Amino acid sequence: MFFTIPTLMTWTRIVAIPFIVGVFYSDLPLESRNFLATTMFVIFAITDWLDGYLARKLNQTSSFGAFLDPVADKFLVCASLLMLVHLHRAHVLVALVIIGREIAISALREWMAQIGASKSVAVHFVGKLKTTVQMVAIPFLLYNGQLFGVIDTHLWGTVLIWVAAILTIWSMIYYMQKALPEIRARVK
Repeated sequence: MFFTIPTLMTWTRIVAIPFIVGVFYSDLPLESRNFLATTMFVIFAITDWLDGYLARKLNQTSSFGAFLDPVADKFLVCASLLMLVHLHRAHVLVALVIIGREIAISALREWMAQIGASKSVAVHFVGKLKTTVQMVAIPFLLYNGQLFGVIDTHLWGTVLIWVAAILTIWSMIYYMQKALPEIRARVK
């Protein structure tokens, strides 16, 4: 299942990272770099929904795909956040909170799976909401201008990325609380 259509789409999110970052090191005018990076991010972010849909529709779900999909998402988000910090469009604290949570919850999920308690840290609404807010904030910050002449994407992106950071903390607390009974039962 390494080379199904859904898995190949997932791989494109990982392969896209150097291209999105590389745009900002090109000789294009800043507005063009912003537009190109935003467009690429949005297209590759859409593949997150599309690969899951196709995997179910084509009956090509696999444990490898289930592993790779969130890894690709985290790579794309983390690389974009680091680029935004580098460009002074996002605060380093936001990036640390979001990236730190991703590492902590990934490790927690791995451990919970090893002890047979992965259902206790299954994806919850607050985690999905956090991801949605993040996936709107990041392209707004990448664009960093006036959208349709009326939407200040830097302002809205900044507000949304801070909301995403708050939701990130909330979701981490939620998952930790769900895992705590299992952790207590196994720690002697």
